[in-house]
Amino acid sequence: MLAEGGMVTSINNRTTVISRDPMHNLAQEMRLQKFSPKTINAYLYYNKELLRFASKFSDDINRQDIKDYLDCLISLNKSSSTINLAINALKYYYANILKRKFFADGFEVKRPKKEKKLPTVLSKQEIAKMICAGENIKHKLVIQVLYSTGLRVSELRSLKIDDINFNRRSVLVRQGKGAKDRITVISQIVLDNIDKYLLEYKPTKYLFESREAGQKMSVRSLQKIVANLAVQAGIQKTISPHCLRHSFATHQLENNVNLRYIQSMLGHARLETTQIYTRVAVNQFEGIKDLL
Repeated sequence: MLAEGGMVTSINNRTTVISRDPMHNLAQEMRLQKFSPKTINAYLYYNKELLRFASKFSDDINRQDIKDYLDCLISLNKSSSTINLAINALKYYYANILKRKFFADGFEVKRPKKEKKLPTVLSKQEIAKMICAGENIKHKLVIQVLYSTGLRVSELRSLKIDDINFNRRSVLVRQGKGAKDRITVISQIVLDNIDKYLLEYKPTKYLFESREAGQKMSVRSLQKIVANLAVQAGIQKTISPHCLRHSFATHQLENNVNLRYIQSMLGHARLETTQIYTRVAVNQFEGIKDLL
């Protein structure tokens, strides 16, 4: 049996079966539109999972199959963000690539309400403890750079030495989320530590490199550094690199930095995304009297 879209051809009197991945057009179209590798992998995953769930080929999928699959995700207690990602993946493939009629006929899947969870924010004292817990300057610097710049872990991984402006105390983030460049701040103390780090570790291209010169550290390695230092610092919460980004934004807001500037440094497309930090900043309570 041929794979979906497979074909038979003859080369030099030999019959050859050429198998075509049913998701080939999806991956190709997303690459042409410069979707991130992470998004491409996610869209491929949910579309392939739908085919496995329905035991059908792409051409045979109907609107009920999609509803049944999404209902299955809900029954498995998947988060609203996961279900919305699955909806985006399926809609992109069946509406934009395959041009299926049931989407053209106004078929629309109702999206679940997104959970409104507050971000995990560390205190300045907790961050200081994590830095002190670092056994070497490289591990200390991972915490310092994440906290003083507000970078995402993927952006930290791709940060090149040449993108750090020591004179202007700024960092150029190339092609961050949404394929946008932006500039954010960095502490002078962190810059001084970067100088020491460069002399000791001698990275050739990226600020944080793996054991192979010129190669980026993995996201997993950076996540483990942050998680391990949180444990060593005695912090009971589950801490990820993104918590340091949340802490950067919240502490900037508490220092009365304009929300628009924080939005720009974080690389948020919408101000509403940045406004969540107004709900965790504690300086808004300064005028409230302590009842005890």
